[in-house]
Amino acid sequence: MGVALVTPFKEDDSVDFEALQRLVEYQIQNGADYLVVLGTTAEMPTLAREEKAEIVRRVVAQVHRRIPIVLGVGGNCTREVVRSLEQDDFRDIYAILSVVPYYNKPSQEGIYRHYKAIAQATPRPLILYNVPGRTGVNMTADTTLCIAREFEHVVAVKEASGNIVQADSIIKNRPCHFEVISGDDSITLPLISLGAIGVISVIGNALPAEFSRMVRLALSGDYEKARNIHARFIELFELLVVDGNPAGVKSLLHLMGYIENRLRLPLVPTRTLTDEKIRDVLQRI
Repeated sequence: MGVALVTPFKEDDSVDFEALQRLVEYQIQNGADYLVVLGTTAEMPTLAREEKAEIVRRVVAQVHRRIPIVLGVGGNCTREVVRSLEQDDFRDIYAILSVVPYYNKPSQEGIYRHYKAIAQATPRPLILYNVPGRTGVNMTADTTLCIAREFEHVVAVKEASGNIVQADSIIKNRPCHFEVISGDDSITLPLISLGAIGVISVIGNALPAEFSRMVRLALSGDYEKARNIHARFIELFELLVVDGNPAGVKSLLHLMGYIENRLRLPLVPTRTLTDEKIRDVLQRI
């Protein structure tokens, strides 16, 4: 279980670095296998370049090489992503997570060439990230497999299309060095049953011990116990996305006392009704 870290904010809209460091320590002590920094859940598009650099510096220092760090480096300008990979400091970064280009809506050939340029710009392990609900375009199984077969350091795809048939096709036809990672908490269990190796999780921000236990039980083949944990979270899975991510998980973390319930525009906190439902589920579990 990797955790897609949120970015805590203070009431004045500045980054709450102290809360971030506490949250990182909470993940490490409660079962996270690795951390994903500056991904979708981090509200990355709203962060200034200086803030991103400081977030990475603080997380690296707090982790102190106890677990791997995966850094989100993506965008819809291939040249800019390549420039970042060639010039920025990645000394303490284990792997790169790079999203399918958004807004431009490239063809499959454009997606392939984008990732080819990225793969040629870095020797570090590279995780593809397919999330058509946000990017506006789906990276097909054929395109994913083409990239994976060409570059041995392209080690996985975070598959968040919600298309289990597509994920299954990738799992069945992948080269031996390439894995599938669930990008959706709610279908992690079925994807692991098909051969996925885990999840990059949102709910893991708040409940890392419980969710990582489910993942490990499933990976060990103990599906009955894993299903019991999954069943406890079904209502929460829906509540965490009904008003958008990361609004839901920030509400949950706020109710647990870890962060302020603040997001940066254009994102806003969950509705009061959603907050109340999340509180009710949290008390039950």
